[in-house]
Amino acid sequence: MSNGAVIIPTLRYRDANQAIEWLCRAFGFEKQLVVPGDDDTIAHAQLRFGNSMIMLGTVRDDAFGKLQSTPEKAGGVGTQSVYIIVKDADAHHDRAMKAGARVVYPLTDEDYGGRGYSCLDPEGHLWNFGTYDPWK
Repeated sequence: MSNGAVIIPTLRYRDANQAIEWLCRAFGFEKQLVVPGDDDTIAHAQLRFGNSMIMLGTVRDDAFGKLQSTPEKAGGVGTQSVYIIVKDADAHHDRAMKAGARVVYPLTDEDYGGRGYSCLDPEGHLWNFGTYDPWK
């Protein structure tokens, strides 16, 4: 990172508590920080994956909430997705499948290198995992 920049994707979930547990179980994220909100919501959460992170929270009708939605509210599609480098795409795929991930792009060896797959989490966010490392 020549300029010191770090990119951290952010997501909103109807049930952020359930999403956190599922993301940890299915994809191998680890809780770094979970800040509870009112009425069993999550004001803010940080989940680590290796040296990377995502942040998430419960959908709210606030200023930020008017700028970011869920796939459900966007007609069942997302407007962005996350690509995460994993050491073993097959093992990661098996873990995600056991947790109920819905694979939408099967495990594939890519022409440009690497092996990966894409799946949806229970609230419809698109996740991409693979061994292709664009930094190498």
